[in-house]
Amino acid sequence: MTKKNFVLLCVLFFCPFGVKGEDKARILSLEEFVSLSAKNDTMFEEILADELALQYKKNLALPARDLVVTVKSDYAVFQDPHKGKPDVSVSLEKLFPFTGTQVSAGYTSRPSALSTKNFSDFSVLISQPIARNAFGRTTKYQDKLIGAEIQIAQYQITEAYEDYLAQLMVIYCTWHEAYHKLKIGESSYQENLKLLRNVHDRRKSKIALPIDVNKIKLQVLAKKEKLVDLKNIFERTQNLVQKAIQDKTIYQPDKPSFNSLVDFSQTYARFKKTSRTAQILALMEKKSALQVSKNAHELLPSIALRLGYEREGTGWDIAEKDEMFYGGILWTWPVPHQNKKAAHSLSRVNAQKTRLASTNTYRRLYTDLENLSLQIQRERHLMDIAQEKIQLSRSILKDETENYSFGKVTLNDYIQAVNALDTHRFSRVVHDSQEKKLLIEWLRLTDQLLTKNNKK
Repeated sequence: MTKKNFVLLCVLFFCPFGVKGEDKARILSLEEFVSLSAKNDTMFEEILADELALQYKKNLALPARDLVVTVKSDYAVFQDPHKGKPDVSVSLEKLFPFTGTQVSAGYTSRPSALSTKNFSDFSVLISQPIARNAFGRTTKYQDKLIGAEIQIAQYQITEAYEDYLAQLMVIYCTWHEAYHKLKIGESSYQENLKLLRNVHDRRKSKIALPIDVNKIKLQVLAKKEKLVDLKNIFERTQNLVQKAIQDKTIYQPDKPSFNSLVDFSQTYARFKKTSRTAQILALMEKKSALQVSKNAHELLPSIALRLGYEREGTGWDIAEKDEMFYGGILWTWPVPHQNKKAAHSLSRVNAQKTRLASTNTYRRLYTDLENLSLQIQRERHLMDIAQEKIQLSRSILKDETENYSFGKVTLNDYIQAVNALDTHRFSRVVHDSQEKKLLIEWLRLTDQLLTKNNKK
């Protein structure tokens, strides 16, 4: 062996490629990763912040129940300076949205140019709609509409939470895949270094040719190049894991496990009845039907029964009073009412569109879930095939190693057997990881990955 070849062999053999801190790494399970991410990743907090805002939506959209107090004060100046007096008015108004009843009371004291006394009056008025918004019907429709919107928004926030959780779980599976690919790459690299030393020994014994040494050197360099790529992929994925849990500790992934039972027919039947998606679609149809009813109700004329009491007199205490009770009807009806009619017609079109959209969504999800089920089955079959190939490749490599040592096969045949085993080992890891990712997608689409009760 020349000095140059010896130096190259030492560099190849002692060059460290292992995972940094691997000997001290603690295993981080998928369950622990999810728990730490939900606790430390601010993306989850950002998603849940939307839910906090929903509690104010109904109060903003419904008519206010506040007691409205209005105070007005002016000072009237006449030519006679002794007649200058304040003009004061105070009114109170209260709306009861869910009955439509409006109650108002007012007191006014105003100066007169013809008298030294103020004219004063006190009034109370009760107004009750009996056609449009009869007994608060419009408000009740609006309350139900907003309630449906809030429920839909809550489900959608849960789905956003679930979607991000699924992304993190896919990152974990990718991390697990990258880790095991790296281990295979390290193992392959070390095995090829052993082969290089063996060929050097055979070359010294004049059993192997110089070309054999060069072939193995190229093989080792190829494995080293592959190892560099695998290490880079692992470290980049590990950075994503550390970002999610906000912890720079070096961890080692555990094998993720899921419920492996994928029964398409049974799952889809349950999905249509109880899933979050089914609830959202049902609420959207309910909301569109409520909008149609609300718009139809608003086509009615505005008719309100009015009952009132008035007292008029002089002075601040309303002396020399004159009292009156009254009742009547206030009727308002725009003609031809084209805006309300257009809104009603549009809401009917939107309701039909919503029903069609629900039907199409179920059909699309049926096909998506059916195809996803087939993909999961495919990956499981390919995993089994890859495992069989690994067993056969190990057996072939064992025989080829013996045959090469006795000169029964060429070095090319031996190298081909080595590479075939590596290929099948990598393939097994890829199919295993892909199956896990497809299972995550299956759980996400069927709303089984996260429920409202277990959201932290």
